[in-house]
Amino acid sequence: MELAYIPSPSHGVQYLGPIPLRAYAFCIIIGVFVAVWLGNRRWIARGGRAGTVADIAVWAVPFGLVGGRLYHVITDYELYFSAGRDWVDAFKVWEGGLGIWGAIALGALGAWIGARRRGIPMPAYADAVAPGIALAQAIGRWGNWFNQELYGRATDVPWALHITSSADGRVPGYYHPTFLYESLWCVGVALLVIWADRRFTLGHGRAFALYVAAYCVGRFWIEYLRVDDAHHVLGLRLNNWTALVVFLLAVTYIVVSAKKRPGREAVVEPDASADGTTTDGTAGADGTDGESEKAGKGEGEGEADSGDAGPAATGSATTGSADLTKAEGGAAPVEDDVKTEAGTETEAKAETESAGGKKG
Repeated sequence: MELAYIPSPSHGVQYLGPIPLRAYAFCIIIGVFVAVWLGNRRWIARGGRAGTVADIAVWAVPFGLVGGRLYHVITDYELYFSAGRDWVDAFKVWEGGLGIWGAIALGALGAWIGARRRGIPMPAYADAVAPGIALAQAIGRWGNWFNQELYGRATDVPWALHITSSADGRVPGYYHPTFLYESLWCVGVALLVIWADRRFTLGHGRAFALYVAAYCVGRFWIEYLRVDDAHHVLGLRLNNWTALVVFLLAVTYIVVSAKKRPGREAVVEPDASADGTTTDGTAGADGTDGESEKAGKGEGEGEADSGDAGPAATGSATTGSADLTKAEGGAAPVEDDVKTEAGTETEAKAETESAGGKKG
């Protein structure tokens, strides 16, 4: 008997009256919310509007769920269409079985449709949501823990996963918690993408490609530890080959894209205002509050208008107020400048009238 191990939940579903509450589904839902939240923050920081990420996610998430299920059913068709199996089980997503490769592929198609409808460049959107997707995967993997599935080889390490269920061919025992390995790896991938994006100013889809490449590296060795049934090609599991091919494609994209389109997109959303403030005034490109900036400008203009200067002087003072407000961070110097401008004009007018009186 192992002295230290990770226990498995006795069941992954609770009932609220007749309504089943499945932990696997909750893990996916929480992951989606985290991905949208983080993606929204990153999108706003790059000059986009608040809410755009969620609007596009309405397209991406359903497509992703369908794609993930399709990949699982196609690659493990014998679980649903072989003798003694019920093909209706292929639709029971809540029982587990979503392939990340299909989820990302079809989810990207849904995101492309949503982005196209809003006139948004798909690579920029993908860069914004990449770390959030990795965190969503990290959270979603805990659904496998509740279902007692996707564990690795037998082991006696202190963090071994104790499998207690004998359903569907499981053998109770202590195994590598591959769900935990992948969850922690995905958190690391999210942090890596965030760091690299800040350090190298990644753009044109390269942050997303980095996420894909980094995930594939981890998936390759984690897949190697798994013992669940899978198709093998030349001695490797099918998902190992998939990870290898996708990794090479992601790295190739990073290299080629960096040469053809260096830097980052200057504009990520057409209807965002030119000064970097979103049209709904929530935040600018650097994440600052757009409303406070507008209020500061309005206060400076109000002080300029309250002076006694004429139209020309008022226009000059208003322009000066905006510049000084940004430079000094306050409106007091603007008021002094307005008074000086107005005083100078008044003195000039008085001298002219005096000279005219002497002449007459």
